[in-house]
Amino acid sequence: MSASDTPSRQPLDRRLSVAPMMDWTTRDYRYLARLITRHTLLYTEMVVAQAIVHGDRDRFLSFNEEEHPVALQLGGSDPQLLAEAARISEQYGYDEINLNVGCPSDRVQQGKIGAILMAEPALVAQCVTAMQAAVSVPVTVKTRIGIDDQDDYDFLFRFVDHMKQAGCTSLTIHARKAVLSGLSPKENREIPPLIYQRAYAIKQAFPDLEIILNGGVKTLQDVHEHMGEVDGVMIGREAYQNPYFLADADRVVFADDRPVPSRRDIAEQFLPYIERRYALGHAPKHALRHILNLFQGEPGARKFRRHLSENMHKPGTTPDVLMDALAQLP
Repeated sequence: MSASDTPSRQPLDRRLSVAPMMDWTTRDYRYLARLITRHTLLYTEMVVAQAIVHGDRDRFLSFNEEEHPVALQLGGSDPQLLAEAARISEQYGYDEINLNVGCPSDRVQQGKIGAILMAEPALVAQCVTAMQAAVSVPVTVKTRIGIDDQDDYDFLFRFVDHMKQAGCTSLTIHARKAVLSGLSPKENREIPPLIYQRAYAIKQAFPDLEIILNGGVKTLQDVHEHMGEVDGVMIGREAYQNPYFLADADRVVFADDRPVPSRRDIAEQFLPYIERRYALGHAPKHALRHILNLFQGEPGARKFRRHLSENMHKPGTTPDVLMDALAQLP
């Protein structure tokens, strides 16, 4: 697939998106999510620029045509390397290239990737400028509100101003600071307090920038309330741990009144995809793990989940295990 194969691009609608999450927002999950919501913008897991330039590109960049609109998140801090990775990625047909300036993990920091870059806004601006020169799709940035003791409004304002000067027009702000030592990535998603007002204030200070809010959003009612202050909302764990949460998104957020598919409909539509992947040599467990929570809160959900959990890892498992699991539902 190349950029020439993709339809002419409409401006991306970022009112609702699903956050890039390592090990979670794989191509299998994104295909499932697209069966639930037509319009929500989907993000890949973060891919390190070096892996694209020097590694197995197809492994990192291939995706299903049905996933559009879909954005790739890159990690890195070398402007030339990022520009080359962005150029290669655009040829695969992604609708947006996003730069990770928010991940706090130790491993990522050692590669000078993620939240640690907030301390060097001029370097991030160079990266953005180089990436923009290499591609025609939007280049965006996902960041935090601060790092360690550099967590006041002025610090964030200066960072965002650098992004604006570099020509970045859309920023996603995770409304927590990142603690770069002493907290795990999981703790960094839970312990630093959410300060939504910080993102709101940035939107007021930079009215011409698109500001997307991320962090702690669990309901479409939350999305609606934030939308009075910012341009869009990015959902993280809730969209993964309770995927059917997205079923009403098209109607509530995007005013698309087409019928909402049932959970069973979605599972049955997912089956041919798993069969196609299986025929290519991919074990069903890789796709099935993303559907474990589809029936969360419904009668029979525990039986469905247990049947999949106990059987999808067995040698010789075929995609039929999904139909067997559906048979556990009333």
